[in-house]
Amino acid sequence: MRNSVLIAVILASFLTPFTLSSVNVALPTIGRDFEVDAITLNWIAISFLLTSAMFLVPFGKLADMRGRKKVFRLGMAVFTLGSLFSALSPNSSFLIAFRAFQGIGGAMIFATGIAILSSVFLAKERGKVLGINVASVYTGLSLGPFLGGILTENFGWRSVFLVTVPIGIVVIVFASFKIKGEWIDEENKSFDYIGSILYSSILAFFIVGISQLSSLMLLLCLCFAAILFLWESRIESPVFDFSLLKSNTTFTLSNLVALLSYTSTFAVGFLLSLYLQYVKMLSPQNAGAILLVQPAIQAVISPFAGWLSDRIEPKIVASAGMGLIALALLMFSGLESHTSIFSLLVYLALLGVGFALFSSPNTNAIMGSVDRRFYGFASATLSTMRVVGQMLSMAIVMFVFIIYIGRVLITKEVYHLLIKSIQISFEVFVVVCLLGIVISLARGGIR
Repeated sequence: MRNSVLIAVILASFLTPFTLSSVNVALPTIGRDFEVDAITLNWIAISFLLTSAMFLVPFGKLADMRGRKKVFRLGMAVFTLGSLFSALSPNSSFLIAFRAFQGIGGAMIFATGIAILSSVFLAKERGKVLGINVASVYTGLSLGPFLGGILTENFGWRSVFLVTVPIGIVVIVFASFKIKGEWIDEENKSFDYIGSILYSSILAFFIVGISQLSSLMLLLCLCFAAILFLWESRIESPVFDFSLLKSNTTFTLSNLVALLSYTSTFAVGFLLSLYLQYVKMLSPQNAGAILLVQPAIQAVISPFAGWLSDRIEPKIVASAGMGLIALALLMFSGLESHTSIFSLLVYLALLGVGFALFSSPNTNAIMGSVDRRFYGFASATLSTMRVVGQMLSMAIVMFVFIIYIGRVLITKEVYHLLIKSIQISFEVFVVVCLLGIVISLARGGIR
């Protein structure tokens, strides 16, 4: 049964990043098809991440109470329907809405996958298994740009969404009939609906506030955060357990490091997709083949990094990985129109090694720092940090694009502004990553 669990989770872990990375390659084609600007293209990517972040922790808590397999299976169904609806979108507004719906399913998958693996496999095997799961994530990220480019160029951008539908159906059937039993650790607790609404509202106000430069939204975010803290401290089973954050330094700082890592790296694929297809005038297929390098290397090295973190203190391995990430981002900040493709491949390879050394050990540090009854919450919190980090990464890019390019179609006349925006974005990411290294070294160990 453990092998069945592993297969179901790694297939689901493959699908969601595959969709994310393949859509990035398809965005220029979508932009031309719907005649939309760079800011709207950004929202096509962010809408999925926004709803994923909003619902991750509530669904993680709900999974602990009602059953992790139930939430996982429902999440696959919602994600698969979202893929189908996205493929049928008549305009950019519908596409953004259906991507948001798809993100709700992604939240259910993200919130339960790691928790299920941690529930089934012993602590001494956890690093290896999590490494395999991380490898499946980066296999999805690897094949996404490459296959997404091929699909977009030969069958249109809608095929990027349609190809995930049959795979999603297979995972749903497999999880329904091959995985026996259920995992419930807080069955007798009541679900915190008010806290869930407050928590989701905070993230929505924060991301919209950052992306739209709205001080009102950011003020509402702070107000709701204060109300949430007061509310959660008074109830028996809060949706967001602040006591764990206050009492477990390793757990808290490891999550913060994950947030900073994803903030500094996620938008790389988006920026390079625009750079390669607009400035370098490559086809979606060729651009996807180049972007394949980073996640392919991550997929190969991640199991080894997970194995290494079972034997060496995870924070040491993760901090070394962040150092390589910072170096790669610094190289990207010097990107020019004449930068060679070979140089890009070297930068992407270095980034892939760095992120592989960071991700599995950091996940091992988080899951190894909490008791079994907190696996659902810990898995959801980690996934939230990842998705919020991805959103912040795109929000930083959107902020820079608003300043330097504005709401105009990307044409040759603004290519120099596009390159400048890319350079500034990478410079910001370097600073964020350096901060992450400092915090990573300062956190406690799990041994």
